[in-house]
Amino acid sequence: MPFTDQLRADTAPLYTDLYQLTMLQAYWAEEMHADAVFDLFVRRLKHRNVLLACGLEQALEYLESLSFSDEAVAYLADQGSFDDAFLEWLRDFSFTGDVYAVPEGTPVFPDEPIVEVVAPIGEAQLAETYLLNQITFQTGAASKALRVVQAATADGTDRLVADFGMRRMHGTDAAMKGARAMYIAGVGATSNVAAGQAYGIPVTGTMAHSYVEAHDAEMDAFRNFTRQYPDTILLVDTYDTMEGIEKVVELSREWGDDFQVRGVRLDSGDLADLARTARERLDAAGLEDVMIFASSSLDEHRIAELLDRGAPIDGFGVGTRMGTMADQPYLDSAYKLSGYDGEPRMKLATDKSNLPGRKQVIRRFEQGRAAEDIICTAEEAPSTDGTPLLSLVMKNGTRTDTGRPCSLDDIREDAARQMSAFPEHIQRIEPSEMPYPVRISEALADRRDRVRAFLREKMNVST
Repeated sequence: MPFTDQLRADTAPLYTDLYQLTMLQAYWAEEMHADAVFDLFVRRLKHRNVLLACGLEQALEYLESLSFSDEAVAYLADQGSFDDAFLEWLRDFSFTGDVYAVPEGTPVFPDEPIVEVVAPIGEAQLAETYLLNQITFQTGAASKALRVVQAATADGTDRLVADFGMRRMHGTDAAMKGARAMYIAGVGATSNVAAGQAYGIPVTGTMAHSYVEAHDAEMDAFRNFTRQYPDTILLVDTYDTMEGIEKVVELSREWGDDFQVRGVRLDSGDLADLARTARERLDAAGLEDVMIFASSSLDEHRIAELLDRGAPIDGFGVGTRMGTMADQPYLDSAYKLSGYDGEPRMKLATDKSNLPGRKQVIRRFEQGRAAEDIICTAEEAPSTDGTPLLSLVMKNGTRTDTGRPCSLDDIREDAARQMSAFPEHIQRIEPSEMPYPVRISEALADRRDRVRAFLREKMNVST
């Protein structure tokens, strides 16, 4: 999708918190231009066993086009907080740093850098808000969708999960980026036509209750719609679900060999009981190939419950609860300084500390299964056994070959492949009693302890 379709290049640097700009001016005034290291990571999983990293593409698009237009400079001048000389300096501003990141679709865990930015401190600082905004949301959306797909396919059956969430998501940007992230996580289609056009995601959707209600008879609605769309899915619960099923059976007799209806959609009531009764009636009428599609306030737990009850449902339309990540609508993400001018830095605050210096994450496998992750120093990473997760995706402000846009289908397939390598208890929706093991290396632990001790002494911190 073209970058300007979602973010105007002339106002891109204003997609930030004001304090990023005030700090940028302060760095400029103090001539602080040395390289800094910032890590973007998530502190804790809460109700998840794993997260699926997402949003890197939009982050890199932002960084490679980051500049201050005349319009942006004029707006900042009107605020009265910025010096004229600083505003002139902004006219030549661009991002010139390096970015290391895990590929989109990579399973990640607490404290592991998802993105590491190495750039002059003002540039790296300015990137914070937008990178957190895009990566936090898309990672959260992908991780929620992953759980829904896991629930729908837990018994080995490949059931369709469709994204129906646009109408209740938090604005069009969330609906667009959410559809993208959910597709990477395994959702098979979206009702969001713009997302289908932008990202090549299959779109799905047929009729609403209003279409049926607008006709004088339910059967007239079914006849007319199938005449227009022979292979449609018919919504059968506008008035009475089983009466709707009977009309589908009647319609099949009218059409005879030309009957092509793909399925029926159940959107209210006891979905498990209705699905069983509908399946029996459809099969008795020789309509074994007509699928049963369910919607209505679904999430991973509701889907798991329906399938545990033996509901013969072939696909799910999941809207509000997936689109808004209802049980966990945000991630405890952070973007923290971990180095400046060649020296490791860290925050000491209780429960909000971070790991100092440049890092790498090594994923170790045993017999083809992910066994543990090691967060280590970047210097020791080449000699650490396992697969490094972070790679250089931007060099001197320009994308590397590794950072170039990838096919969404390729990202989706790679995400599924990576997830399949994890232990079964990590792939389930129930909280695992054995969290996936993540440890820090001895060298990183030593660096953390040394920096912590130095800062406590220098800053006169007693605890």
